Amino acid sequence: MIGVFDSLQAELARIATSYRVGRIAEIGRGTLSVTGLARAAALGDRVLIRGKAAVVGGEVLALAPGALTILPEGAAAGLAIGDAVELTGRAEIAPDDSWIGRIVDAFGKPLDGRALPQGANSRLLCAMAPAAASRRRLGARLSTGVAVFDTLLPLVRGQRVGLFAGSGVGKSSLLAKFARGVAADVVVIALVGERGRELREFTDGVLGPQGMARSVVVTATSDQSPLIRRRCAWTAMAVAEHFRDQGLQVLLLVDSITRFAEAHREVALAAGESGNLRGFPPSTAHTIMALAERAGPGPEGMGDITAVFSVLVAGSDMEEPVADILRGALDGHVVLDRRIAERGRYPAIDLLRSVSRSLPDAATPEENDLIAEARRLLGAYDRAEMMIQAGLYAKGSDPLVDAAVRVWPALDAFLAEDAEGGIAGSFRKLSACLATR
Repeated sequence: MIGVFDSLQAELARIATSYRVGRIAEIGRGTLSVTGLARAAALGDRVLIRGKAAVVGGEVLALAPGALTILPEGAAAGLAIGDAVELTGRAEIAPDDSWIGRIVDAFGKPLDGRALPQGANSRLLCAMAPAAASRRRLGARLSTGVAVFDTLLPLVRGQRVGLFAGSGVGKSSLLAKFARGVAADVVVIALVGERGRELREFTDGVLGPQGMARSVVVTATSDQSPLIRRRCAWTAMAVAEHFRDQGLQVLLLVDSITRFAEAHREVALAAGESGNLRGFPPSTAHTIMALAERAGPGPEGMGDITAVFSVLVAGSDMEEPVADILRGALDGHVVLDRRIAERGRYPAIDLLRSVSRSLPDAATPEENDLIAEARRLLGAYDRAEMMIQAGLYAKGSDPLVDAAVRVWPALDAFLAEDAEGGIAGSFRKLSACLATR
């Protein structure tokens, strides 16, 4: 009961007894100019716009001596010159341990129709990452429940991995496998800009009761304001930091960074930035990397945030801006290939284009030998595949290719298997596959 009263006391303390109020002076193309708040507001502060028909949230985009620029979170239709604008302060969230098993929006409000207590302490949405010199190194290897990630692409505590995929190649299913199978105390899932109908599909069908039992799902649908879609990823990160600071091991799944970047682009262009990075403003790189840097190993005495960020890549273009920015900031990347999905192998991982930067430290010398041999054989088969499929390769021409042809069916099947018997069991299966060469 002490915790309940602490939460109630904190919520009462956050109720403001007075607000600074300004007035709409000008309504532009998607933004509002507001007077009366220029000396009180700070960049990024939240406001409530009290129109005659509805109350709309908003964010401070720009400051000038006599006015500030506001981007509303909803349609500006119905707003008028002179409408009141209340300054509500910094963008914060107050996560609580009771959020586990719940679905919340970008503001920490429940979406499942049940009451949800707020935590005793508020956290800034755009907090700083832990000091670099205070952070621990990457931790121990994690069991994932997926054979390829237990062996060839190991995931370790505090690692940040990118999942690069086009639409419809099994990205959501793989994320759900991580949510159910990766060894972690808490899973935080950000669904940024998803279609509204997909929320229940993901939580009930894909994630299931087993996954939801230890998860917090933060969502913002595709029809919502870019401010809310961008805030969704920041809220999920703040929730993950709440559990990390208690010493827990947190798995953070963000789907997707591409939609986070697109939401930021809309906000930044409205603020006056130019889109000179193939349509993205210059601040996109910093915004993505600042989010990614908040994940990872925590300082001494705290837990870690192991993060998987999905990236939508059209036509497997790994050089498009968001993919290129994120790939350089992460500790590994996994590429899902549509051609592999079309022949029915899931997860459709292109192993030769994927890498885990936790290697070789995450594996023993014997395990590293197995990983290297598997990659060598898959690479040999890949180089000769067109000739093999066309019937132009003559058996005996190359001993390495001959071995690759013998081992390929078993290795390809292994890449689709769930892990049985943990990491050790997965390596035994890999060793048995390679024995067929």
